[in-house]
Amino acid sequence: MPDATPTRRTVGWMGIRRGHRARPGEWLAEHAIFAVALSAILLVLLIFVFVGREALPLVLGNVSTAAVRQVIPPEDFDRTPPETLRAYLGLSPADFKAKDADTLKLLMEVRAEAAKEASTDKDADLNTVSWRYLVGPHQWTGYDQPRYIWQPVSGIPKYNIVPLLVGSLKATLVAMLFAVPLSLAAAIYVSQLANARVREWTKPVIEMLAGIPSVVLGSFALLVFAPAFKAFFGLESLLNAMVAGICLGLACVPVVFSIAEDALTSVPRSYTQAALALGATRWQAAWQVVLPAGLPGVCAAVVLGFGRALGETMVVLIASGMASNVSWSFLESVRTLTGTIAAELGETPFGGTHYRMLFLLGAMLFAVTFVLNFAADIILQRVKRRMEGRR
Repeated sequence: MPDATPTRRTVGWMGIRRGHRARPGEWLAEHAIFAVALSAILLVLLIFVFVGREALPLVLGNVSTAAVRQVIPPEDFDRTPPETLRAYLGLSPADFKAKDADTLKLLMEVRAEAAKEASTDKDADLNTVSWRYLVGPHQWTGYDQPRYIWQPVSGIPKYNIVPLLVGSLKATLVAMLFAVPLSLAAAIYVSQLANARVREWTKPVIEMLAGIPSVVLGSFALLVFAPAFKAFFGLESLLNAMVAGICLGLACVPVVFSIAEDALTSVPRSYTQAALALGATRWQAAWQVVLPAGLPGVCAAVVLGFGRALGETMVVLIASGMASNVSWSFLESVRTLTGTIAAELGETPFGGTHYRMLFLLGAMLFAVTFVLNFAADIILQRVKRRMEGRR
């Protein structure tokens, strides 16, 4: 009597895997989904590799912006080794091969003239892309004290990244202080206190805010909110970290609200019913029982909102003022990492120092986001274990 036990390839819904002969449609769909997911992962990795490759020479200290260096006279063109000449002109191997002798001699003449003009500046011999000048203050020519300056287009380019980091953190902090309380209050109300009719239209309306383009929010901040804010408080600066942060918070509200509301809704109703049976009010049950139970999801919402605020571009590009100030005041104009990349990348020569510096900012943005998400995940796991009674 033949064996009636279904095989792995023909078992259908009863087994773990389905063969392409038994169900070809499902087999094709599964492999298509797998291919799309794999291609998306590979694409993200390629982006990381591309950004890292462009920023790596700066990280390793292989780039110099010193204007006063050993000058190779144009008449020594024929006696200079090609590799030495390529490094002197700062060209990639492909660009060096693509240029003829007359173009290379012209570049040598330009470099010699630039060295003569810059030799009178005491900062001309500084490599301004070394880490000492990227993260530390320096008393530049014309300044009375050491300062953090981002000024890539000047006779002596200055690439200090501290103003950009401070500006990004200030705008993000204001956005979180504005968005998190508002979003959590709305999430608690919609998930625990509102009746079914109010919940049906309130949640979609708040989530629809995510569909507003960020350029519209930035334009609203520039044309409507900033003038009103300046007139009300009597400020000198029209665009500042406070204006940019509040409008940036509007972009974060849907993200924080949606995830926090789902986390609070997923808390079993028996928790609320037990609290009400013990005499607690609905607000007490929501605040003291449901919110602690859904705290891991709420923390995840805050972390994702922080990442949304840190990575936003158009709002801060339009509404921040784009001034590289380093101060504790939130009423001064700021310059952010994302705004700087968006504003300057299209105007920089391909492969130049400024070009690579912008990619270094992008790599730093990746690194900061990764570290924050990793730290938040560790905190969430500890909170979850503590709530479950485990250490």
